[in-house]
Amino acid sequence: MLHSLFRRTWLKRAILAALAVWAVLVLCPRPAAAQAQPNGPAEFSGEEVMLEGKPILFIPGKATWDRAFPTLTEKFRTIAAFLRDNNLAAAGPMMTIYTKVGDREFEFHAAVPLAEPPPSQPRGGAIRSGQSPVGKALKFVHRGSYDSMDMLYETITHYLDGKRIERAGVFFEEYVTDPLATPEDQLVVNVFVLVQ
Repeated sequence: MLHSLFRRTWLKRAILAALAVWAVLVLCPRPAAAQAQPNGPAEFSGEEVMLEGKPILFIPGKATWDRAFPTLTEKFRTIAAFLRDNNLAAAGPMMTIYTKVGDREFEFHAAVPLAEPPPSQPRGGAIRSGQSPVGKALKFVHRGSYDSMDMLYETITHYLDGKRIERAGVFFEEYVTDPLATPEDQLVVNVFVLVQ
């Protein structure tokens, strides 16, 4: 399932650009001042983490890849309004949990974590309550636009394949910067890939 996301046909064009960026970053020496700056735009980690489930409010949805970011932010606005109207507070960054991916479209849960489960199930709307993914995962970091994340996902695929790491099927994005307030080209996103 995760693998098909990375095999989208329009990603093929990004591979050459990613290789060029990699060559510049790896083969060209950087000045000492630039080397001292952590977490630059080419950040890639693969840090192993254990995820604990958190209560979440989420809206399930479906979108095409060319409308991904506007669709997700629309769902996040709906959840933010629900939180305000019900005196609830988010207990962490917004996230997109991918439930099904294909070459042209994907299904997802646009989610916001809470400190504790809501007192009752949300009624009369698309918002539902649940739990965030749990288990061993690898964490990667993206800085930049949502559309440029394709290169990160391609790199993750090669990383997992090269190390023969088996995926556990689920992956999600956690928006360190608020996707509703941050310019789209300045996002900071943690990508978690659950592994066996």
